[in-house]
Amino acid sequence: MRPTTLVRLALAGTRTDTARVVLTALSALLASLAGLAALTVLAIPTPLATDENPNRWSEQYHNALLVEPGLRGGTAFALLTLMIPVLALAGQCARLGAPARDRRLAALRLAGATPGQVTRLVVLETGVAALFGTLAGLGVYLIGRESLHRPDARGQLALPTDVLPSTGAVAGVVFGLPVVAALATALMLRTVTTSPLGVSRKAARERGPGPWAGILIGFGVLSFALIDPALARFDDRTEVAWLVPLLFTAGAFAAMIGVVIGTGWISYHCGVLLRRHARRASALLAAGRLMADPWAGSRTFAALLAALILGGGAAAQRAYFATKDQVEREQSRIAGADGGANPFYLSTMDLVDGAIAVAILIATGGLIVALVEGIVARRRAYAALVATGVPRATLARSVAWQALLPAVPAILLALTVGTLLGRGLETEVSAGSGSTLICEATAALCDDPATREQYSRIVYYPEVQRAVPVPLEHLAWLGTGALAAVLVTVGVGLLFLRSSTALDELRAT
Repeated sequence: MRPTTLVRLALAGTRTDTARVVLTALSALLASLAGLAALTVLAIPTPLATDENPNRWSEQYHNALLVEPGLRGGTAFALLTLMIPVLALAGQCARLGAPARDRRLAALRLAGATPGQVTRLVVLETGVAALFGTLAGLGVYLIGRESLHRPDARGQLALPTDVLPSTGAVAGVVFGLPVVAALATALMLRTVTTSPLGVSRKAARERGPGPWAGILIGFGVLSFALIDPALARFDDRTEVAWLVPLLFTAGAFAAMIGVVIGTGWISYHCGVLLRRHARRASALLAAGRLMADPWAGSRTFAALLAALILGGGAAAQRAYFATKDQVEREQSRIAGADGGANPFYLSTMDLVDGAIAVAILIATGGLIVALVEGIVARRRAYAALVATGVPRATLARSVAWQALLPAVPAILLALTVGTLLGRGLETEVSAGSGSTLICEATAALCDDPATREQYSRIVYYPEVQRAVPVPLEHLAWLGTGALAAVLVTVGVGLLFLRSSTALDELRAT
């Protein structure tokens, strides 16, 4: 099959297929914008230390998050967190209209296409759509860079529009994301067999998922707990320069994968408990569905759970920085100084919290796509139930049970794991003891060496050790927002239930 034929077939299909391609391209566009923004922050050059600028600040900006070199890493990390829910949204969009696509692939097999050609066709569809999205994202990035380059009266910039990432880094984002999307699609299709009679998946399970996901969660929490002892063990930080990023990255990914996979275990056992104790038809239908496909919860809530893990970790770090700032301010007041610590790190956490809020909104879009796709994909089964006398209200309650029952414990699990990861880095703030000389007189008397000693006294401030509190209020707001997102998703999904339960759907192909 010629490449041009593959491309034409990959972009052909119904309106649902077109919507899938457009949503995949939109997801790639958003991911590329987040990646390019993070690379731009990291590309800001750090000037050499001079007498006028000993801190090596980039004074062409008026935002402290861009001025100070030590804060740019956190800013770039906050931007990169947006890529996680966006990529998960792309995964949800790839499943849109799956039954119709499966029938189209079976028809191609019937027309003489080989299994390898059919697989390449699906992979090419995702890769081309993602490439269109990243190229559009690059165009939006370049246009936005030119339109937002507006220095103020002092010549300072609000955004780093005066720098560009390296060509290799830009190419890595623009062409790397489509490659990753195509490889992920190929990985998901490894258990799929397309024949002229249809598409079958060799992933049927006769029992529910095991609780081994807890091992991944435990490994992630332990990795974060080992970061501080590793830094304390070696006096020379360069000796562990490779170890700390390794522990951080491996721990974060292990915890996220563990929580997402663990949601399958939660869904299955929620279905078992619901079937055991439920008496109404709606709950029994939901229980059967949860037990038959426990991994649906993992696929549906993956982006939301990843955002909540980041949110829980960010809340723990905010509590640490707030406690540290409070201790330093108290010591400053004891020493007679009016000022205190400058909470630049709290400003960075504000940016991280904003990124997490956006991530939750993006994850909500993924939830809506997944729930609507599930309802539309099972429309013949729903229509058959309605034809046999099952009220639509019963089916609506069943969909609500199926979405909300595993969502609540999964949200609690994600927030708990995220908080444990954050507290694994720091659980206590300590400030050393010391003394300072305070002159209690006018500036003239204090500046005069003859009178300074007469009006001066030494103030001693003790060593302070204070435990970092658990940010329960922040976590409660995150959990409430996530649960509200699930409720909104259920409400939107139920709007499609009536049209999907029409008796005409019994003749749908």
